[in-house]
Amino acid sequence: MSTLAFAPDRNLVAADLLKLRRRRGLVAVTALLTAAATTLTYGIIELFHVASPETHGPAGGIVNLGHGTWVVLTLGAVAAAIVGSMAGSGDLEAGVYRDLVVTGRSRLALYRSRLWSGLVFLLPFVAVGYAIAALASVVFAGANPVPSVSLLVTTGLWSMLQVTFYYLLAFGIACVVGSRSYTIGILLAFRLALTPILASISALGIVRELVPGVAMQALTPAALGNSAQPGPIIPASTAAIAAVLVVWVTAALAAGAWRDTRRDV
Repeated sequence: MSTLAFAPDRNLVAADLLKLRRRRGLVAVTALLTAAATTLTYGIIELFHVASPETHGPAGGIVNLGHGTWVVLTLGAVAAAIVGSMAGSGDLEAGVYRDLVVTGRSRLALYRSRLWSGLVFLLPFVAVGYAIAALASVVFAGANPVPSVSLLVTTGLWSMLQVTFYYLLAFGIACVVGSRSYTIGILLAFRLALTPILASISALGIVRELVPGVAMQALTPAALGNSAQPGPIIPASTAAIAAVLVVWVTAALAAGAWRDTRRDV
């Protein structure tokens, strides 16, 4: 499918975005997994430092930026799975998808709208979560090395890329299986369990580069080391990384669009 095939209809996107925002539980969970979790992490580290500065360092600095980014990435992937599954299969599970189809709107237009509305809903939460981590890493740096502006920007873009990738993957899977719970289970098992296992099996060799989590880890800003994403870093060219991520996303979205536009209602 061409890129234009996924161009959004603004009115439909606004309507679907409003539906997501009205789900107070979804808003609360997404906020807890992003902004609240990051705030709590740095708050606890800084409290330990204030209580015992001899044994606990300050909450800021480059290393703690990596730790905070790890929180954003890990819990952001969970938030991406929840929001992506809701955007992809929420209408179907609620029994209103048939009503949307009979309005005369094309199924592909409905698909595009849900895709973009979920992304517009999710990314501001992730951006706030990372902004808190970036601010804390500078304000509470103390004697620790302060991250540069370029490192902060690069790490932020890297974080947004990862969460966006897992959201798109979740959305495509949700449209295929038509279930939020299955989608969340599949994506989290893949992201949190299967990916680290595959990355650690050196016998797989170059095959590991086909795993999106491994490709993402190769993009880790060098200054962060393993603090942002524990595990072996398998070098790969930027072109190879881009190809892996694009193929995964294209396959997921294409499969989701095919299933969504041919589903019996």
